[in-house]
Formats: sequence, C-alpha cells, structure tokens
Amino acid sequence: MPTEDRISDIWGERTPYARGGRWPTRVDSHLAPGVEETEVENWVQSASTLHSNGDAFDIAVRDGRIVGVRGRPDDRVNHGRLGPKDLFGWQAIQSGDRLTHPLLRRHGELVECSWDEAMEALVRRTRELLDEQGPSAVGFYTTGQLFLEEYYTLALVAHGGIRTNHVDGNTRLCTATAAEALKQSFGCDGQPGSYTDVDHADVIALFGHNVAETQTVLWMRILDRLAGDDPPAILCVDPRPTPVARAATVHLAPRPGTNVALMNALLHEVIARGDVDEQWVRAHTVGYDDLEKTVGRYSPDVVSTICDVPAADIRAAGRLVGEATALLSTVLQGFYQSHQATAAAVQVNNLHLLRGMIGRPGCGILQMNGQPTAENTRECGADGDMAGFRNWSNTDHVADLARVWNIEPAQIPHATPPTHAMQIMRYVEDGSIRLLWVSGTNPAVSMPELARMRSILSQERLFLVVQDIFLTETAQLADIVLPAAAWGEKTGAFTNVDRTVHLSEKAVEPPGQARPDLDIFVDFARRMDLRDKDGGPLVTWSTPEEAFDAWRECSRGRPCDYSGLSYDKLRGGSGVQWPCTEEAPDGTERLYDGGVFWASPEDCESYGRDLETGAPVEEQEYRALNPYGRAIIKAADYRPAHELPDEEHPLQLITGRTVYHFHTRTRTGRAPELQAAAPDVWVEVSIHDAAVHGLREGDLAEVRTRRGEVRARVRVCGIRPGVVFLPFHYGYWDTEAGWRPGEHGRAANELTLTDWDPASKQPIFKTAACSVRKVSDGDGTPSPAPHATAPPVPAGSTTGADR
Repeated sequence: MPTEDRISDIWGERTPYARGGRWPTRVDSHLAPGVEETEVENWVQSASTLHSNGDAFDIAVRDGRIVGVRGRPDDRVNHGRLGPKDLFGWQAIQSGDRLTHPLLRRHGELVECSWDEAMEALVRRTRELLDEQGPSAVGFYTTGQLFLEEYYTLALVAHGGIRTNHVDGNTRLCTATAAEALKQSFGCDGQPGSYTDVDHADVIALFGHNVAETQTVLWMRILDRLAGDDPPAILCVDPRPTPVARAATVHLAPRPGTNVALMNALLHEVIARGDVDEQWVRAHTVGYDDLEKTVGRYSPDVVSTICDVPAADIRAAGRLVGEATALLSTVLQGFYQSHQATAAAVQVNNLHLLRGMIGRPGCGILQMNGQPTAENTRECGADGDMAGFRNWSNTDHVADLARVWNIEPAQIPHATPPTHAMQIMRYVEDGSIRLLWVSGTNPAVSMPELARMRSILSQERLFLVVQDIFLTETAQLADIVLPAAAWGEKTGAFTNVDRTVHLSEKAVEPPGQARPDLDIFVDFARRMDLRDKDGGPLVTWSTPEEAFDAWRECSRGRPCDYSGLSYDKLRGGSGVQWPCTEEAPDGTERLYDGGVFWASPEDCESYGRDLETGAPVEEQEYRALNPYGRAIIKAADYRPAHELPDEEHPLQLITGRTVYHFHTRTRTGRAPELQAAAPDVWVEVSIHDAAVHGLREGDLAEVRTRRGEVRARVRVCGIRPGVVFLPFHYGYWDTEAGWRPGEHGRAANELTLTDWDPASKQPIFKTAACSVRKVSDGDGTPSPAPHATAPPVPAGSTTGADR
C-alpha cells in the first residue's frame, strides 16, 4: 500500500476479518522521493524502534544510505503494516546534526576530542571515585531504545564490574508499573497475553491506553476486527475523547487519580452479578476473600461520586466484562503514571483472575510498554531488575547469576533494593552520586519538575556522561558526550510487548566516529580492566551475536528463556515469542496455560510489595501466603491524589503522547513529515472550561502549576471538564529555530511534580493541579488581563458529550 497520505490517514485501509480468523496481510512501504523500488540495492531486516509494538520491516538501502522501509508480510506482529513513525521516522538518523565525534568539556565548553581522550577521562574519573567513595559514587541511567545485547552488557558492567546498585532506565517513567503489576499478581514479569488474542476476543478493554496513537498497528488489527463479522465490544477508560473512546461500546472518563476506585467498582459488579469463575479461583489463586471484602465497599453508586462517572455507565462496563467469553485487557500510561499506579494495574489482573481468563486464546492481559526495547531492560537487568527475572531477595538466585557471570555472589550488590531513577536523581542532588552515565535518553526534558532537574544535572560536583546520537538538552550539560550509532547502523535483537523477539541488522555505517553502544560499554569494561573471579575479562564478548549467545545462557531455565533462539533462527521469517526452548522451539504464544505460574517461593522474581506503602514483603510472609505458587489476588483501597485542585489551581493536568512523536522528539522532530504534522506544543481544554476561562480555538494560553508555566495554543475538544492535557514531547530544541532555552516554557514537565507510585516507583504525570489563562487571541492580540479563576468542576457535572 503506498503511503502518500499516511500522515492524515494514520491507520490506512481496512482489511476486515472475523473472530477466530487470521489477520489479512497488507504491506505498507515508503521510499524517499525520487527513489523507485527497482533502484533499491539492498533490503535489510529490522523492526521499529519508535514505539513498543515491534512492527517488522525491511530497510531499503541505496548508495550506502537508508532510502525507505517496507513492512514484512510474514511477521506475526504486523503482517506487513506500518504506522506513521515506522514509515517516516527513519529519516532522522541521517540528519546533518548527528553527533560524529566525542566531546569533552574544557574551560566550560564542549569541544571535540578523540575516543582515547574521552574514554581515558571517563575511566580516570570512575577510578578516582571508586577509590575515594566506592561503588555508591557511580550511577547509570539508560533508556528503552538500546538493543538486548547492549542492556545485558551494561547490567554486567554496572552490577558485576563497578558493583553499583544505582542502575535504572527511563522505562521507570513509562512502564515500571507494567513490570511491578505482573510481579505482584503472578510472581514474575512477562506479558501473559499475545497480540493474537485480538483475533479471538469478544471484549477488548483498554485501561488508560490510547492504542490508536501509541501502537497504531495494533489499533489497525482491532479496527479490522471491528470491521469484520462478529466484532468485539470495546471498553475504553480514558478522560480524553480519543479514537479508541469514539469506537467504544462503553467509554468511562473518570477523574484523574481515581482509577483504583473505578476498578474496584467493576470488580464489585463482577462479583455481585455472579460472574466469578469460583472453581478456577479456588484452584489457582490466593487472596480472593480479602478482595471480595474490599470491593464490597465500592458500589457503582459510591464510586460514581468519586470518579464523576455515571453509575449506569459503570454497571454497563461491569456487565460487559462480566459477560465476556474471551476478554483481552490492555493497560498503559493512564493507569501507570498515577499515585496508585500499581494498585490500579493489579486490579486489571484481578479482573482476569476472577473470570479465569488467562492463558487461552482471546483471554489475555497486556500490561503495555511505551518503548521499543523496554522489555529487554527488565529482562537483562539494566533497569534495576535482576538479569533473567531473578529475585534480588533470593540468595540462590544471586548465586546463580554469579555463576553465570563467573564472579563471587558478594560482588553483586543485593543487600538493599536497587535504586530507582527518581532516587538516583535525589542522590545526585545531595552529592552522593558523583558520576552519572546517561545513555540514550534525555532527562532534561522527560523527567518531572524540569527546573529542579536542570539544577541537579548542571551541578559542578557532578561528572555527567551522556551517550547519544544527537546533542540533546541533557548532552549540553555533560562533561563527556559519546557519539553513539543509531538503529540501522548496528546489529542487535529486541523484544516487544507480547514477548516477540526481532533481529535488527546493520544496514549502513554510522556517521563519523560514532560507535554502537555495545562497543562503548565493552571498551569501558576493558579499559577499566574489569575481571571475573578467575582473572579473565569480565565481559567475554565483543560482537552482538556473542553477546546474544551469552544472554541465552543467562536466561536458560528462567521465565524469559531465550535458549532456543539464535540469530540464524531470527533471520528471514517472523519474530519469535519467548520462552523459546528445546521443548518449545517455535516460541510460546501465551503464558500461564492451565493456571501454572512462576510464583512459587523458590522461583518467583519478587515476593511482592505493599500496594499502599511500597514496603517489600518478606520471604517468610510470602511463603506463608503462597506456598504452592498460585496467582496472587491483591486488594487495594482508593486514596485521593496527592495534589488536588484548589481555588488557585482549579484544574487537573495530564500529559501524554501524540501519534506523530516519540519521547522528546530527538528523532521524530527530525523527520519532516512527522514534525510538520505536530510542530509545536498545544493544550486541550473542554468546552466547559474554555467558556469559563474565555478561551477559543487557537488562542495562546498559559498553563501554570506550583512548579512552573507552559504556553501553548488551545485546542477545544471533548476532554472531560476539569482536565487539561499537554503532550510531553516538546523541549527546547526545534528544527527551524534551533535551541530555544530563553522562551516561556514549552516542556510539559516544567509543570509535573516529583512524586511516584509507592510500589513501582513510577513518577506521577497525571494528577498535577493547574490553572489556565489566555495570553493572547489566536491572531496574536494580547489578552487584556488574566481571567478570573474558576471554581473546581463540581461532582456530577460531566455530560456524555464531554466525556
């Protein structure tokens, strides 16, 4: 299918199919202007790294440059389809402002230097700090966009070589709750469901998940089911009128921060209606009685006043999920980025456990990821988890990893929980972390409360190392900048949301002296002379395939078992779902078939946490609760958001994504079609709030919280009253204007607060109290004075049209 207008026609033409059928193939492609398919010299296998769906495609190469992409028709994930970021995003890596040489700060300025100079400066400072203070002086903050082989190498270097516990990724900001919720319910990370559950489900429930914009190809699959015979019913929980909401059978638009109350009401209805599979629950779970008692207090009438959602709509949603014969649920940021994130996501798991709907076609849970390789950070231990989904609190697991790495168990820091990203930044702020190595991410735009973050990262006492493909807002603050190779310029494997592993082959050379991240980590390990217990090199590999083979052995026998995979197996055909073993050589479509879980005290990745306090559950307590390794049903009471609207800040701010951009626009902002489609920040307000605050479409408005302000053009829409939305992608760089640090704020995270969910430690981006006022008319005429502050929207004021 040609792609002349796939910016406006985001999801392309429909290819309907019926329940239980196979999703038809549709091959999407895009080539640079003036390039014909016959002129392509080479097609190189890859998959998308601009979202978490894992869309497989081939890269078109001519004259040593990437000139386009074409969907892979045989791949199980996308059957040839591609979304806008797949089709156009590849152009960014050929941008003229790529980093091509290492940079070293001298006399306050970043200047070009050699790799030897940069690495020697890094190694020298690392050794100084290890001698002065020890491993606690060093922290690593990585991304969700490297390859599996790079994460595994980083985890080994950081945990086994430097021996620091300060290791996390920016996945903490977007999908830490996915991992935590799975551990809480099933004892272990790993998505139970599969994308093929869309083919079999009769009800698809999307909780805080705008799949139409975040995973466009997965939405295409759902749209094709909706267009076919026997379409599924759709439940959407989202305060915005997204494309998913418009297609929904039932749309619930709760107040931000009330997801736990809403989920408790749905569970209340499932129990009250007699829709619990009691035999399955008795055989395969623990904790049901506590849940039944808790949700008994959350009738639809009670919850209606908390969430400001009509009780009749809650009952309709409860009836929908209660009567489903095959229920697929997905969860994303609308649930994850809140003060009760894990508690809310766990209740979605509980819904499936009560219905006995897990491990069979159409009965899946997808606690979604936001980034292309977020799953690999968790599997490989680059985000604070233990490699191979091992348990930090299980000494046998620590010893087993030490065996794999050929080091003493005492060398692996495990006396205290791993340091999460927000705590890492606090340690930087108080001066205990003195070297921070940031790879592939831009915390100067993506972290909460940016004024504070800039002050943290710009401290003189901090030695900041940034490894990236562009000179980002964060890189401008660095002491050393290491130029990295991008996707398409290196080889590696990565895993999508439903555990499908893809191989991305090197298509072109990186620019200048840029190096693959794997090469940089290996070089660092060798210059540091990191050794195993026998005196050999700690990192024994130098190529991506060697690193992959080492990871296979690390994962052998663990839930995320890659031992049956190889580069050869991943070449040519479809991606393969782990676990892939001798017993399951073609991979595993779904986890937990027959109600068998990785939850025994001997095998589990985590003993769990208290959902309200985040306190870890001790081993003996877990053994008493769950000696036979069943799924764990955990109840939670609703607690109000930490920052509620008041007279000065009468509205609630939520942030999120747009279909055309990814994270801080480092790549998508350099793809002309994507940047032109969404060139600048905007603010969404409801019809009600626009009238109250004197706003019209296109006006320039100021959104203010206790932490800062952002100016953006107004979009008046059907978002629920009392809620304001800002996309978080926009920072202080622009393709036309270059760096714009002196402007009024345009980064949404100038406004967000430094706070996090107690269990997953994921920051809160969805419940800041804010005000909004008009700055000027759409034609640029200044507003004469700030509009009077309006009172908070009263309970029950939402109408169906505004939801």
